Amino acid sequence: MSGSLTLLKEKHIRYIESLDTKKHNFEYWLTEHLRLNGIYWGLTALCVLDSPETFVKEEVISFVLSCWDDKYGAFAPFPRHDAHLLTTLSAVQILATYDALDVLGKDRKVRLISFIRGNQLEDGSFQGDRFGEVDTRFVYTALSALSILGELTSEVVDPAVDFVLKCYNFDGGFGLCPNAESHAAQAFTCLGALAIANKLDMLSDDQLEEIGWWLCERQLPEGGLNGRPSKLPDVCYSWWVLSSLAIIGRLDWINYEKLTEFILKCQDEKKGGISDRPENEVDVFHTGVKSWR
Repeated sequence: MSGSLTLLKEKHIRYIESLDTKKHNFEYWLTEHLRLNGIYWGLTALCVLDSPETFVKEEVISFVLSCWDDKYGAFAPFPRHDAHLLTTLSAVQILATYDALDVLGKDRKVRLISFIRGNQLEDGSFQGDRFGEVDTRFVYTALSALSILGELTSEVVDPAVDFVLKCYNFDGGFGLCPNAESHAAQAFTCLGALAIANKLDMLSDDQLEEIGWWLCERQLPEGGLNGRPSKLPDVCYSWWVLSSLAIIGRLDWINYEKLTEFILKCQDEKKGGISDRPENEVDVFHTGVKSWR
């Protein structure tokens, strides 16, 4: 791993580029269920690193369309897998990044919107798919995808906002459902959903202050951020926490120098890529969210 305190930009680009060349590795096939998400993470990182052309646009779009699940009318993580809200958002984000939403066509877009709306439950929450898991991640995912597609309506937004507000906790955090433990990723999904819905004003000034304190308390002495109290730091929370602080206008509430130092120590200076914490193995998810920061 790296002792370098400079961003190894070219190495990270080469690392991301290499990921789809490892089809002889057993691990490659064990991660089919993350493939479409992984392409989004990698593409976004490449955009931030000023190298989007590293991926061949036509090949990426072709793969996205190959993940279409015609039975359910949405996108799966890999061809012949089942559609899910998470991978549907990744597909929509990838196409939007390439300004290629028109490849969906009218019929597919109608079915896609129907799939997203059809996963909203009576209490305003969303399930990720027909198997019924409920999580505030899926509220954010649904509203984000509908927003990109230009299909946000009060019929969907109002009950979703009501559900999100019920997930706010006394400590200033948000849980994955009402009365669940506060977590930084849930803070992002809830605040992100409210921001997309233009409903941040539903939070009082006191609540925003409490949220800000809960988020900035995620920073540990070594500079990294954790997801909840008494947990180790993890590079991915540089995205979840900073994005949340940005949404509520409190980005200056943490020590940037120490966070930057922690992130840079997580680089692999030989092959590129970013790990969750120093000396661990790198992966495209942590490389992606670190680059977004």
